[in-house]
Amino acid sequence: MTDAPEATTAKERLLGGAIDYIATHGSADLSLRQLAKATGTSHRMLLYHFGSKEGLLIEVVRAVEERQRRIFAELDADVDTDDPAAVGEMARRFWRRLSAPENWPYVRLLFEIYGRALQGDQRTAPLLDGIVSSWVEPLTQWAARRGLPPAKARAFARLGVAVPRGLLLDLMATGDHQAVDEAMGLFIDTYEALAATARL
Repeated sequence: MTDAPEATTAKERLLGGAIDYIATHGSADLSLRQLAKATGTSHRMLLYHFGSKEGLLIEVVRAVEERQRRIFAELDADVDTDDPAAVGEMARRFWRRLSAPENWPYVRLLFEIYGRALQGDQRTAPLLDGIVSSWVEPLTQWAARRGLPPAKARAFARLGVAVPRGLLLDLMATGDHQAVDEAMGLFIDTYEALAATARL
């Protein structure tokens, strides 16, 4: 009965190695044999834990997004929930973390796998499971705690997923960091105004 924790630990270690490798080298033309050599394991073990290259890349995307949700929660923990401006500043700090160059390899990977899944590639289709709801649900609760009515909280949560992703795609395509920052700033300003109105 002790095999399961060891297997989980091994999988997490390999996943962490894959995340670090992609951060440095990107995911273009990545092969499992190449990754196995770089992370001190074997091609067979990667297949055992992840099933395929696509399975591994989906796990990388999910792990990175989970890290981002934890960062969001940590930033939010120190914010006065009754001050929309303070919440807006927290959102700006999170956006700076999200759009920082060190995250670009993961952003490119997300859009690569996302696009393949939307085109019907069955190897990458599992990514679509929860790719929106994993953010919408916590963001809905977050917005509701800050005074938005339930319907508006859920709608704004969907915008809170779609707008940053769209702007990240813009950033990857154009490299115009200033323009996307200004657009995100306008979106956050809109939230602040809506939250302030909801509290009147």
